[in-house]
Amino acid sequence: MRVSVFGLGYVGCVSAACLAGTGHEVIGVDVNQIKVDLVNDGRAPVVEEGIGELVAEVVRSGALRATGDVREAVMNSEVSLICVGTPSEPNGSLCTTYLERVTEEIGAALAERGGRHTVVFRSTMLPGTCLDLLLPILDKYVGGVEGLDVGVAVNPEFLREGTSVKDFFDPPKTVIGELDPGSGDVVAALYEGLPGEVFRVPIPVAEAIKYADNAFHGLKIGFANELGAVCRALGVDSHQVIDVFLADRKLNISPAYLRPGFAFGGSCLPKDLRSLVHAAQRADVSVPILSHVLPSNADHLQRAVEMVERTGKRRIGLFGLSFKPGTDDLRESPLVELAERLFGKGYELRIYDANVHLSRLLGANRAYIESRLPHLAQLLTDSVDDVLAHAEVCLVGTRDPAVLAALPHGDGPVIVDLVHLPDADARRAEPGYMGLAW
Repeated sequence: MRVSVFGLGYVGCVSAACLAGTGHEVIGVDVNQIKVDLVNDGRAPVVEEGIGELVAEVVRSGALRATGDVREAVMNSEVSLICVGTPSEPNGSLCTTYLERVTEEIGAALAERGGRHTVVFRSTMLPGTCLDLLLPILDKYVGGVEGLDVGVAVNPEFLREGTSVKDFFDPPKTVIGELDPGSGDVVAALYEGLPGEVFRVPIPVAEAIKYADNAFHGLKIGFANELGAVCRALGVDSHQVIDVFLADRKLNISPAYLRPGFAFGGSCLPKDLRSLVHAAQRADVSVPILSHVLPSNADHLQRAVEMVERTGKRRIGLFGLSFKPGTDDLRESPLVELAERLFGKGYELRIYDANVHLSRLLGANRAYIESRLPHLAQLLTDSVDDVLAHAEVCLVGTRDPAVLAALPHGDGPVIVDLVHLPDADARRAEPGYMGLAW
């Protein structure tokens, strides 16, 4: 295809050169004439392994050239790939100035062009930026222009500085946020033949994925560094610890625990986090990430309380009480904490958990529930139907098949979903459904 790439920084220069290297005819566009001249001379405007040789090769072959003229680039391409910067404002917010400006310039050029053209945003931007900000700018110029068909897509990049050329040709994934299937088809064709799984998703999902990736990368680095500092203070070889940690592909380096749901609890995670943070404090080691894991967990539980409060209803049914399905372990269960908070606020509460029977609770498990929820005997029922008959709001903290089968659709109690029910996507359209984090 004939492609115009707007912005010749790291992402734009690498994308332009690599696309040219895979057989596309590419025009690089930048307001900086020095960058334009460098590319036309066969030299890369950025320092990056492999990019100098690649730029020289594709410019020599005629597959890549550069210009400062937006109109010329749009007129001579079928796809515009926008790679301009989105830096932080002083207050930390996203600066969209360059995105808005280039969108206006492309829109003005498209209004003269006619035919089919696809605008692809590759810059990192927050969910809602494309549909709420940039698409209206495009529509202002091209809306109603006869004979013009404009596609729109978001295509985040996953290029690491230092290995970006390698990452382009061997990507971890390709993400296409498409306004319509035709727009997605054009982007998919750009990368045809490259390895890795392709995900075609709604535009806001594509915008959010880049933030999910980078936030997690930062979290991983911060976690490893804090753990290393604690290990050093305790006289432990942190690299040996991490080697064993990374070898666990079942629980640690895996999808385990990485789906939005309810707060964590139980007899291990809260206790061990407290102990580790306490040990760090005694060793005078600052661990802001580790020390905020439990407060973050508490905030997530509080979200469920606030969702109930917003309904304005008083009769509450809670499905699930133990900290993990299939057990009767109530120690530090977030559902027990949730029940305690609601009961303490005067809500009329009924609880069902098929595995929890007060007469069978023993030892530390019984002592815990007697100290936290001494009125459990009055609140607990052995019937799903009893809870449904009582409740104006149903808090669903279990995927027990008996509960799933009984939960009503449409008119009925408000459903507050704490576990992402199997039919959550269908329930989203129902007025009484509320997902905790989805």
